[in-house]
Amino acid sequence: MQYRTLGRTGIKVSPYALGAMMFGAIGNPDHDDSIRIIHKALDAGINFVDTADAYAHGESEQIVGKALKGRRDDIVLATKLHLPMGDDPNRRGNSRRWIMTAVENSLRRLQTDHIDLYQIHRPDPDTDIEETLSALSDLIHSGKVRAIGSSTMPASDIVEAQWVAERRGLERFRTEQPTYSILNRGIETEVLPVTQRYGMGTMVWSPLAQGMLTGRIRKGRPTDLRRAAYFKHLSDERRLDAVEQLIPLADKAGLPLTHLAMAFAIAHPGVTSAIIGPRTMEQLDDLLAGVDVTLTDEILDQIDEIVPPGTDVGTLDMAYLPPALQHSRLRRRPVNERAAA
Repeated sequence: MQYRTLGRTGIKVSPYALGAMMFGAIGNPDHDDSIRIIHKALDAGINFVDTADAYAHGESEQIVGKALKGRRDDIVLATKLHLPMGDDPNRRGNSRRWIMTAVENSLRRLQTDHIDLYQIHRPDPDTDIEETLSALSDLIHSGKVRAIGSSTMPASDIVEAQWVAERRGLERFRTEQPTYSILNRGIETEVLPVTQRYGMGTMVWSPLAQGMLTGRIRKGRPTDLRRAAYFKHLSDERRLDAVEQLIPLADKAGLPLTHLAMAFAIAHPGVTSAIIGPRTMEQLDDLLAGVDVTLTDEILDQIDEIVPPGTDVGTLDMAYLPPALQHSRLRRRPVNERAAA
């Protein structure tokens, strides 16, 4: 396993990061089996583990904490906060009040005294970014957190956060965690150039496009992928058409589609690591078998023809939408002000 520097933090991480979202009730409820999967990933050289408090409502962090006993010092451990952790409206978001509570809860579940990378899971339009950065800076100064990062931030928000940190003398976001795959290349337009400009590490999620780049979802065929019944983007005709073009490309290259997808994700110079999220040992074994795959310029050019650089084929259901896209009132003047005269 080769290792890359996480932005300018000096921290060395594997190009594959182990995502723990599927460990717990929403994926693999067997703690012992999940721990075996984590251990096999670590034995293969993966030293970067990413989880979040909201994954299975804290259960994922608990599993990771048990798995890392005796190995904690060898692992770069990342977790996140922001998503709701209860009905109380203050048990969510990026406020100082919640950050200070959430980090203690995560430390307890992970059975550790520090988090290597603490990330805000989503932007929070209701909270001043200075408030968030101030609280996170205090966690770094206290030794409970080593570095901080963001996730799914629009490029303009990334720039604003960097400027606020500089003006106020606060710690700055050192990483960004956006979605990126052959089917979702939108971050190539602005997000990746911005993170590169500011020396941020980038760990991308869903490099297999929520299972669409596994070959288990084909146009006009039934699928055994359980999540296909819940997510609209898994039946998007445009995405299915792209997959049907990618499968023969992978076959011609002598690669499983999963290996093509993972090799693509880590080939971009702005990407530090791609997060894999296996639910079973079989899924992990398949992904580990592709760690030495290198895509030629010819193959990458052919991928560009199928999905042009900087474009998204449809939108993931769980993608972050800025307030202006969620609320029509932010895009429409009052009726009596809409006319030109």
